[in-house]
Amino acid sequence: MSAPPEAGAQAEALVADVLARITEDRLRAAARAVTAIPSPTGREAPLAHFLADRLSAAGFAATAQHLDATQANAVGRLRGRGGGEDLMLYAPIDTLTTGEEALDVPWVGPRLRPDMLPVARDEGPFVSGLGASNPKGHTACLLVLAEALAEAGPRPAGDVVVAFGAGGMPTNAVEAPGYPQRAGTGHGAGCSFLLERGWYTDHAVIAKPGDFVAHEEVGLSWFEITVPGVHTYVGSRHRMPYRNPIVTAAEVVTRLEGWLAEHPRRHRTPTAAPQGVIGAIAGGWERMLAVTPALCRIRLDLRMAPGATPMATKRDLARFVEAVGRELGVDLGVEMVLAVPASHTPPDAPVVRRAVAAWERVAGRAHEPVPDNSGATDANILRARGIPTARVGMPKASSDVLDVDPALDFSRGMNTVDVRAMRRLCAVLARTTAALTGTTTA
Repeated sequence: MSAPPEAGAQAEALVADVLARITEDRLRAAARAVTAIPSPTGREAPLAHFLADRLSAAGFAATAQHLDATQANAVGRLRGRGGGEDLMLYAPIDTLTTGEEALDVPWVGPRLRPDMLPVARDEGPFVSGLGASNPKGHTACLLVLAEALAEAGPRPAGDVVVAFGAGGMPTNAVEAPGYPQRAGTGHGAGCSFLLERGWYTDHAVIAKPGDFVAHEEVGLSWFEITVPGVHTYVGSRHRMPYRNPIVTAAEVVTRLEGWLAEHPRRHRTPTAAPQGVIGAIAGGWERMLAVTPALCRIRLDLRMAPGATPMATKRDLARFVEAVGRELGVDLGVEMVLAVPASHTPPDAPVVRRAVAAWERVAGRAHEPVPDNSGATDANILRARGIPTARVGMPKASSDVLDVDPALDFSRGMNTVDVRAMRRLCAVLARTTAALTGTTTA
């Protein structure tokens, strides 16, 4: 049903009151606070408790929701005055890398730069530190918005649930002391647990990078290609059968990289250009280089466009790998080792329409869908569980005064947030929240 005029006036009053309380200084302080608390995947509990305590102090009915001893979500509910629909504002809280040199180097680079450490630093209008933008700048926006909503008046008709999810990064368990031994610590583990425990709402908005409103996004599928060979000894290479799977794997990788480069063209949609990358290769004993292994493993991430299925994606890859195997004279294996399907919310769903309207009001221009997306988030979990979800966030920070340009360096972009962009995102989220929860349904 359409909102009566008084509902629109109430929503505008709420937005004005909320935004008057959200200053850049307040956002900077929140970004610094959450960045300074390490939260690698599997060890988010300290940050979850900090967030739950802040929500409780603001007036939310809040809790730190443990998956195990070291991994936890934070979630709270601000009850409305009744008769309205409920909205979840959601952000993940785990960082892609750990900030620990023993676990990150050399794969993240030759050393950990200052922005790769869980130490918050002010750099002009920016805050930097591990995950300061993705996810923690977005986390900070939801935290400050939640506090402002609780302080402001009038209350919306519907409830506002603010949720901070553990395990939102595309990673399996970190195999190191102090981390959970459960296999399922990433890929939306916290979001799934949250919903299993009954934290459902009518709508959801996830705050993740991107200065646009998205109603759908790609899924991801992980595969392992096995390359067989012959186990032998360097001293017998010239006397015995020799087939080194590491050498064969190099041929497979070369062909596979070309196929992956063409994958987006074959599966492009109006919003998505699903990419694929080879993320790991393993074969042989590093302690014993005098012998060849009998097997080499290649692992890759292959993104799926909205509408694609994991099985169709697997068959697409398997056909290519089978052809490569025939060409090389080797029996290559392909197995899917993980899948999170793509998801879609109809663009005319209320949460999408309201988020687009809020974005346009703040930006002062018409919203245009951004094409060629290939990032996956916990929005896939929310939508798969039946909650219509929109995604909105901030652009990457960009400045010529920083040591590395965040627009060009992946890690720097994850680790640098512009407090001015945070304020703008809060304005979009505040307007979306007021529009979705402010109208009574009685």
